Amino acid sequence: MRFPIRRWACGALASAFSAMALAAAPYPDKPIRLIVPWPAGGSADTIGRSLGNALGKRLNATVVVENLAGASGTIATTQFARAAPDGYTLLLASSSANVSAPNLYAKVHFDPIKDFTPIGEVALVPSVLIVSAESPFKRPADVVAAARKQPGTLSYGSGGTGNSGHLSGELFSSINGIKVTHVPYKGNNPALTDLMGGRLDFMFDNGAIGHIQSGRVRALAVASDTRLKAIPDVPTFEELGMAGMQLTTWFGLAAPAGTPAPIVDKLSGALNAVMSDPDYSQRLIAMGAELRQSTPAAFTAFWAQELDRYRKLILSAGIQVN
Repeated sequence: MRFPIRRWACGALASAFSAMALAAAPYPDKPIRLIVPWPAGGSADTIGRSLGNALGKRLNATVVVENLAGASGTIATTQFARAAPDGYTLLLASSSANVSAPNLYAKVHFDPIKDFTPIGEVALVPSVLIVSAESPFKRPADVVAAARKQPGTLSYGSGGTGNSGHLSGELFSSINGIKVTHVPYKGNNPALTDLMGGRLDFMFDNGAIGHIQSGRVRALAVASDTRLKAIPDVPTFEELGMAGMQLTTWFGLAAPAGTPAPIVDKLSGALNAVMSDPDYSQRLIAMGAELRQSTPAAFTAFWAQELDRYRKLILSAGIQVN
């Protein structure tokens, strides 16, 4: 009767050692999923894929980018918030989904603070007012004049209700006292296609640098406090006398709430190493982004400040989601 007991004891001991070995396995020891709450092809996708590739090299792991678009990024963000806090599901957080949407919608299915562990900032991407290459508009003042002449007839597109393109358009309208029609799309690329096809009069985009440089669209002004290195000839709204017309999308890296501190620290270190890489930084600058580097604590504070800032912006501009 002793042999079965000894065999059971050995098996139990082996299982215990296996569990201990699994618990002690260095992070990461399997692929990491990076959720990008926007469709492929836009600035968010470009930043997400560049980040995923660079992080994978720093962590010596495979980072799989997953695009989950819809509802201004809230569908993917809701799904992410329910993921296990083990470091294997990460989010490309953004001002659109994480601070704008909670202030715009009556209800979102995630807590904008409690459901996330901020890792660090990645980039700021200012909105740029663009028109088609054939458009008669040469300056922002031309758009304003046309809108005042025919209220409600000009249309502008965005990548979705509540995203940076929408907010920029509403802020532009509010500052100038004009009425224009907002046309939301499922991502910036479909809106950009319609702009170039003459089906929209203008839009605010943060991922059209290549089209601007090739002449397929015309950039009229940048909604930032400084000109972009990628398009240095395009003035800021401030330079053109349109004070207050500043709106920049930010992107950062986040993990689910409750992610262990050692994993957060490792991800933060890898992220900052990525941000210090000249090849990576030049790639983002070329697409019209401004790089950010921070700590989890600093990003957490910034995130909270942005929630308050967007609340005030949305209220003051009278922006409503229909």
